[in-house]
Amino acid sequence: MIRNCQKLLIADAPLQLIDGDRGKHYPNGTDFTTNGDCLFLSARNVTKSGFLFEETSFISGAKDSILRAGKLKRGDIVLTTRGTVGNCALYDETVPYDNIRINSGMLLVRADSRFLDARYLYYFLRSEFFGAQVESLVSGSAQPQLPVRDLNTAKIFMPTITKQRAIADVLGALDDKIAFNTKFANNIDTYIHLQFEAAIQGSVSKVKPFLEVFDVQFGEAFKGDKFAEPGTGRPLIRIRDLKTFTSQVWTTESRSKETLVHAGDVVVGMDAEFRATSWLGEPGLLNQRVCRVTSKLGKSAFVRESLKRPLATIENYKTGTTVIHLNKKDLEENNVLIPDIEAINYFESTTEDLYRSRVALAAENRALAATRDALLPQLMSGKLQLKDAETLVGSVV
Repeated sequence: MIRNCQKLLIADAPLQLIDGDRGKHYPNGTDFTTNGDCLFLSARNVTKSGFLFEETSFISGAKDSILRAGKLKRGDIVLTTRGTVGNCALYDETVPYDNIRINSGMLLVRADSRFLDARYLYYFLRSEFFGAQVESLVSGSAQPQLPVRDLNTAKIFMPTITKQRAIADVLGALDDKIAFNTKFANNIDTYIHLQFEAAIQGSVSKVKPFLEVFDVQFGEAFKGDKFAEPGTGRPLIRIRDLKTFTSQVWTTESRSKETLVHAGDVVVGMDAEFRATSWLGEPGLLNQRVCRVTSKLGKSAFVRESLKRPLATIENYKTGTTVIHLNKKDLEENNVLIPDIEAINYFESTTEDLYRSRVALAAENRALAATRDALLPQLMSGKLQLKDAETLVGSVV
């Protein structure tokens, strides 16, 4: 058991809660750009799994220089406190931005490294123990909020700094394996894309009608009053799940034309942006405004790659409207450039096994994350000995 593990109030722990600058110089709409000197974080950049930089906003160096608060230092943790409350991300050396400030609706949590390890603190903020406290403190207004004054009353486990570092090392080994798998998977995706481009360039490619190449199954309009919490009924795959590969809503409803999506199937969101996405989560039912695409000419890797051009074409000519939507008419009126059959066969022979490996890596990452999340509260509360956790982690990484 971990000894000297006491529960202190956040207010008494060796850490700071730092808000962003709310003064007269706070950036307004005209100060934001798609590139600049300082990344200005918003809530969409902080998820349950850490930072996500697919959509970013920046401010100029001049604007950054007059702001007083909210500047990140390596080792800081960003915690969301409005809207989606409780998401957090660690600003360590792996984050590819050197100059970052936080927007409203989030806090910087900064540890005194003499007494509190930043990685340990990050894992603690992701624990069920802390999450339950946050849930009890969040206001019940239309937009959930976590006031700093209330957060100060939350409790934190504080073993010795040596134990903190040991716990962080154990959990970090699992995260390191997840990061390695993710990098390997990204390399696989890049290789598959390059092989498809080579197939297009190196063969007698043909242009064919979209619906002659692809079969499209559209999601069903499952009823909201049949929605359920995860674990009740069956998982639904909605547009918002295509980035996280985790179904947030389940349903108790059955429909005659429902489509069950499996890991590796290619799906496309039909609102805002149109991306051919390999589903990497658990099997789920296809909800409305999402479609699954298959082809008689090739398997999933071929489908995903050959979809990219026509979907980009449709998205480009729809840009400018308030919210763009993909519909069946768009598919009927567009074409697809595909390699000849010999090139398709060669492409599949060199990529399909890799594609399946990429899907398997995602499944392994889910299992590793589940192991990490199960160990986390046991280690922090002292219910599990470190040596036992190290043995378990050593068997899976």
